[in-house]
Amino acid sequence: MTETPEPHPEAAGKMSGPILVGVMPGQQPIVVEQAAQVAARAGLRLVCAYSDVTVYPMDGTTGGPAAPIDPDGVDGAQGIPEALEKDLAEQLAGMDVEWSVVPLAGEPAHALARQAGTIGASMIVVGTREHKLTAALKELTAGSVARHLLHRQDLPVLVVPVNPRVRDDHDDD
Repeated sequence: MTETPEPHPEAAGKMSGPILVGVMPGQQPIVVEQAAQVAARAGLRLVCAYSDVTVYPMDGTTGGPAAPIDPDGVDGAQGIPEALEKDLAEQLAGMDVEWSVVPLAGEPAHALARQAGTIGASMIVVGTREHKLTAALKELTAGSVARHLLHRQDLPVLVVPVNPRVRDDHDDD
């Protein structure tokens, strides 16, 4: 007799853990807005997570000690950029959702996955990249955070298009 693993609470339509959203400076507001709406409708907390790619987690945990990748380049202080915290506070001020922001270390997809497991997240929310040359170069070299999560997560991943492109010759056929 084979044992059937217990389904995730989300599989039964019951989300109980917080909604985790990946955030970064200069990100389009729609990503946090959509995550906040999902959290508010489900009556869940919203956890905004910023991953600093210039540091790595020394003990493999998301909130634990971090060290700089380039020890000569930065002092190793891990934290949330002040402008990002201000933007989040302004964006979420009028929304009926409890929220917090946490600093993560390392590659964003891995850091978000680790944090999701640590907090028992119900869902991970990320945005797509904008259609700019620098974003295209980053995707070529590092890949897409959304793509990494979609292929490696057992949690639902909501990918919010921040700047959808529709071809001029778009045909619905």
